[in-house]
Amino acid sequence: MVMVTCPSVNIIQGLTSIYRWEGKSRQDAEVLLVIKTRRIRLLALIRRVKALHPYSIPEVIALQVAGGSASYLAWVNDSIVLN
Repeated sequence: MVMVTCPSVNIIQGLTSIYRWEGKSRQDAEVLLVIKTRRIRLLALIRRVKALHPYSIPEVIALQVAGGSASYLAWVNDSIVLN
């Protein structure tokens, strides 16, 4: 992952996903990435995930941060290169 787009990534292993794909129920082991970025970098991040991911439709969702440690949020903001 290009770290200028996301200064921090949590990798959560050992998950099982249950979903429907092509009309069938599926169950697979997966890894969840919690990636921190800014809204302005979201499209670049989505493009990068799609380019690297083996699935044709990888799960990429964005959640808005309602609050948090001011110093941590400032670090995330300051760590992202915008150009």
